[in-house]
Amino acid sequence: MAEILKIVNLNKKFGNLEVLKDVNLSLNEGEILSVLGDSGCGKSTLLRIIAGLETPSGGKSP
Repeated sequence: MAEILKIVNLNKKFGNLEVLKDVNLSLNEGEILSVLGDSGCGKSTLLRIIAGLETPSGGKSP
């Protein structure tokens, strides 16, 4: 199956607060991804970066 999403060493900071640190993710065609975690752990930030609504501080994203 073809890889449709790849994130490598993704980082996001808001000032001195590091919200995402070295996130790696690979998603192939036909797979389903679920993002789970506590409030404030960076789930929405990750999805906003994937959607192109937010820019990462470092790493490679779509």
